[in-house]
Amino acid sequence: MEYHVKDLNLAPEGKRRIEWADNDMPVLRKIRERFEKEKPLAGHKMSACLHITAETANLARTLKAGGADLYLCASNPLSTQDDVAASLVKDYGIPVFAIKGEDRETYYQHIQACIQHQPVITMDDGADLVSTIHAEYPEMASAIYGSMEETTTGVIRLRAMERDGALKFPVIAVNDAATKNLFDNRYGTGQSTVDGIIRATDVLLAGKVVVVAGYGWCGKGFAMRARGMGAKVVVTEVDPIRALEAAMDGFWVMPMEKAAEIGDVFCTLTGDIHVIRKEHFERMKDGAIVANSGHFNVEIDIPALEEMATQIRRGVRPFVDEYSLPNGRRIFLLAEGRLVNLAAAEGHPASVMDMSFATQALTSEWVIQNHDKLEAKVYRVPQEIEDWIARLKLQTMGIEIDELTEEQRQYLASWEMGT
Repeated sequence: MEYHVKDLNLAPEGKRRIEWADNDMPVLRKIRERFEKEKPLAGHKMSACLHITAETANLARTLKAGGADLYLCASNPLSTQDDVAASLVKDYGIPVFAIKGEDRETYYQHIQACIQHQPVITMDDGADLVSTIHAEYPEMASAIYGSMEETTTGVIRLRAMERDGALKFPVIAVNDAATKNLFDNRYGTGQSTVDGIIRATDVLLAGKVVVVAGYGWCGKGFAMRARGMGAKVVVTEVDPIRALEAAMDGFWVMPMEKAAEIGDVFCTLTGDIHVIRKEHFERMKDGAIVANSGHFNVEIDIPALEEMATQIRRGVRPFVDEYSLPNGRRIFLLAEGRLVNLAAAEGHPASVMDMSFATQALTSEWVIQNHDKLEAKVYRVPQEIEDWIARLKLQTMGIEIDELTEEQRQYLASWEMGT
């Protein structure tokens, strides 16, 4: 296949969407201008398994401007913007394999297409591309310079592979970069998750009890935004430090078993499996709304919910399924338990993805320059890349900061001066 998208006739609307996002991505645009001149990725095949959105399209444009021979596929069956996928093929000449709502078989066929491109650099959002290469094409690993991982769930999987001695090539944990993690996960996920829930349900959050499962950066962002909308926010956690932090941030903290009885809206953001289970569904109010904003659709035990249900009504609203339980109560599951912010909304705002995708672009260049020195392990993003992106982002926002004086530098570098 040269490409596989829903309909090339959608391209004009996709191009308008891509250009609109580009207006709010000045850091990535600056990198694209340099890449256009210097071609640091020239002669290198790349495959990226990412959410196919307008923001991702601008990353793809940047990589192509740098000379990369790029293939793209979706990292989630429901996250593709079909008009953007069409535009990338028709207007920018980038092969894309992604259709919103594709079944599991098609999803993995698209990943296979990107693997058959024989990339030396890969990008992932959830580690499905890297995992498939390791499982089915281990002989390819020696030719791969490295991979970039965009999300928390993927980094967790890759660190587990490294720990078990299974990782066969270097991976850069883009997710762990401060210019990604602190901003994309907190402000991007926070806003886009609220957006997805409201678009899917038209629920008024003010006065509702919103249960946030997980208080990592994504959970913090969503909890903050839900409170800002007037909701009463409950946090559930397994980590005592994060639970303590949530309590001191002013949120109710309790086990999911108790939260299930009082919650109106539930959202999982943990990266773990079966966070909301049968015993929780049994306690929920009539009309409880259940959503997930973690990468995979395993955080909610959907098979258990389906087994419990006496009736399932699909599509009572777009991206809303109604499950009737034996106790007469109804539970509304959003977006089939998949990423609600991308399935039912448009994902993160372009302004925050500007930093995440700038990091992706620059780490790709860094891997090409340094691949002969890298080992098969998970690396952090180099600090100089982080600093450059943060400073340029501030500059584009019209914000100035102080610089250390020479006296201050010497003081911070010395141990001799005390009180």
